[in-house]
Amino acid sequence: MASKEPVRVLVTGAAGQIGYALVPMIARGVMLGADQPVILHLLDIPPAAEALNGVKMELVDAAFPLLKGVIATTDVVEACSGVNIAVMVGGFPRKEGMERKDVMSKNVSIYKAQASALEKHAAANCKVLVVANPANTNALILKEFAPSIPEKNITCLTRLDHNRALGQISERLNVQVSDVKNVIIWGNHSSTQYPDVNHATVRTPAGEKPVRELVADDAWLNGEFITTVQQRGAAIIKARKLSSALSAASSACDHIRDWVLGTPEGTWVSMGVYSDGSYNVPAGLIYSFPVTSRNGEWSIVQGLAIDEFSRKKLDLTAEELSEEKALAYSCLS
Repeated sequence: MASKEPVRVLVTGAAGQIGYALVPMIARGVMLGADQPVILHLLDIPPAAEALNGVKMELVDAAFPLLKGVIATTDVVEACSGVNIAVMVGGFPRKEGMERKDVMSKNVSIYKAQASALEKHAAANCKVLVVANPANTNALILKEFAPSIPEKNITCLTRLDHNRALGQISERLNVQVSDVKNVIIWGNHSSTQYPDVNHATVRTPAGEKPVRELVADDAWLNGEFITTVQQRGAAIIKARKLSSALSAASSACDHIRDWVLGTPEGTWVSMGVYSDGSYNVPAGLIYSFPVTSRNGEWSIVQGLAIDEFSRKKLDLTAEELSEEKALAYSCLS
């Protein structure tokens, strides 16, 4: 059988923690499948050039059969040239004592520059995943400055939160995480996100059962479960003294794999996508919805019942995103 053409995958911030966890996963076929050759394009800032070269050396040393080339560069044009998939991990992290506006203006300038390079140099129909925070709003800025990339091709990562929610339910019920499905992360990849289990089920010997019925503790599901998922990133920083890199990298692979190769029948996942007004979420925000994917195209799952408790949560996170959007746009002027 003739082998497939290699797919070019860009990882920005590739010398950082998430990048270091992510690039071997891509090179092993975790993201695009065990039969899909890849060429990695690694971008980082000039102060990280030496570390980036070290990552390239390790990729060579690992002798990954699927890896057909590595371009490691600090030049955004070289990094973006011909890429089919772009995973935007690089960004400006919020440091102690910094105002949100300062972080936002730094990220606006980074994403403006990278969007322009993707716009001019990426392959047609390039798929983009923004990981760096504020992920939803960074994705919106990218969309603004890469007008020829279809809006459906610009997404942000809430799969990490989705996977965290699956993990919490599996631990609580003492079941395999692979038996839990159809949780939803609504809204922003921030502490206002809403992890929703109202439509989630667990595979049991007696068939699929609703999570709510099996947990049988609404106080926990409407309280501690939600805050645990919302605050999980902070809890990991406290424990590890570093942010969650392994789980972020793994969920970025999950996000792209399900988008490109399709979601399993009867299962949806959470992705930050451009809102079309579904579920009364204001159009023009990048907002996390339940989606299914076929033939490389995602679509929002329609017709799910939203109770009053959920409605308030959906609106709250949309409000935060609208404020972030306004803040980002004020940094443009």
